Amino acid sequence: MTWLDQLPILVVLLPLMAAPLCILSGRAIAAWGLTVGVAWASLAGVTLLLARVLACGPIDYAFGGWPPPWGIAYRVDLLAGFVLLLVTLSFAMVSSFARKSVAAEIPRDRLAPFYSTLLLMFAGLAGISVTGDAFNLFVFLEISSLASYALIAMGRDRRALTAAFRYLIMGTIGATFVLIGIGFLYMMTGTLNMLDLARRLPEVTETRTVQAGLAFLTVGIGLKLALFPLHQWLPSAYAHAPSVVSALLSATATKVAVYAWLRFLLGVFDPAFSLGRMPLGPMLLVLGAAGVLVGSLAAIFQDDVKRLLAWSSIAQIGYMVLAIGMATTAGITAAVLHLFNHGLMKGTLFLAVGALVYRMGGARVSRLAGTAKHMPWTFAALAIGGLSLIGIPGTLGFISKWTLVLAAMERQLWPVVAIVLAGSFLALVYVWRILEAGWMGTDDSSGRTPREAPLSMLLPIWVLALANLWFGLSTDLTLGVATRIAAGLSGGAMP
Repeated sequence: MTWLDQLPILVVLLPLMAAPLCILSGRAIAAWGLTVGVAWASLAGVTLLLARVLACGPIDYAFGGWPPPWGIAYRVDLLAGFVLLLVTLSFAMVSSFARKSVAAEIPRDRLAPFYSTLLLMFAGLAGISVTGDAFNLFVFLEISSLASYALIAMGRDRRALTAAFRYLIMGTIGATFVLIGIGFLYMMTGTLNMLDLARRLPEVTETRTVQAGLAFLTVGIGLKLALFPLHQWLPSAYAHAPSVVSALLSATATKVAVYAWLRFLLGVFDPAFSLGRMPLGPMLLVLGAAGVLVGSLAAIFQDDVKRLLAWSSIAQIGYMVLAIGMATTAGITAAVLHLFNHGLMKGTLFLAVGALVYRMGGARVSRLAGTAKHMPWTFAALAIGGLSLIGIPGTLGFISKWTLVLAAMERQLWPVVAIVLAGSFLALVYVWRILEAGWMGTDDSSGRTPREAPLSMLLPIWVLALANLWFGLSTDLTLGVATRIAAGLSGGAMP
């Protein structure tokens, strides 16, 4: 066995081992350097891992030599590798950006604990992506969630404490539902291994216990991914968290929750059961449409840019829910594709806003007048992310929405097409508000004139901004992989 065979465990083990070292170092620069090193090492490892999966198929890692289902196993298939690439890429960009931003927003005595907690959050998200055990997924979900609550509460704004507490309450309820759902499945099958669950569940899917388990898992994970109307924790959490935390949460946390949803609804359960015989598909179409419209309309009226982008995230989650609710292979392709693409969009936007917060002390639309003249590179990246969010051709947002529209037209779901177009128009309105204020607003010479963000911030922002353009023009990796993933998840059970 070579070190390459250890990659599934290393991507989780590295941040878990580095987290206490950050505390022991006691110095912010050492903790930041260790975090960045782990992030880039993980990204390199995941890139190799995904290349092996693309070439050779799924990779299984059995702990202690105990084969599944008797022992705990990690399993990296194409879906897991795709999501893991998003998580590690986002973490690498966010951690590289973080040093100056975190120093400005977090008290000095909390810097080392901050980076330690950030690593724990990353370890939890990576663990959710690679584990092949249902109970382990719950454990990693809680590791990432507990770390998120602490990170949100570390900001200087006291409203962050309220936001973190609200998120904790809602997250705990969601986690309890997930655990109950997993318990019901275990009660009927006697196994926690996901592949083994998928083999045993068809014999007992007509029982009330399994159906209740599906309901608990759907609602519990729905809370974690901010499914409308279970989204109330998200706007405050994103708005009041430190900028680095907002960027990482928006790019990864809800996307990993969508991944967990896909893993259960289409991997553990037969999609013909979960989205067919059960009334889940039509419900998701309704809730997804409501999320798109409510999130987009609410975003238009926000003055705080972070809160505006938070409401936009609720709308973008609605697109993924719409795609899953179609219960077709084309719909699942659109959902997986938008999961990845939206992570890159929101990572770009929140990091750009983080640069604004660093230079201006805040990011309100009413205070952005003329700012683009002094921070042209930051605003150019913000514009690219915004255009991608709208779905302008040439950006990855267009590829996502076009794939979703094609999936809806395939099933002749014309109301869904109308929802996508309406959501894109509303996105144009709230993105235009930001860009208009920055580029066309009258500069207030009586206020503090901001300077361009430091190069250490601009580089990660522009890596993600260029990714928005690159994957909008070259879709071999994103759309090609998403198509393969959807075909594998549907297993021929969906049209």
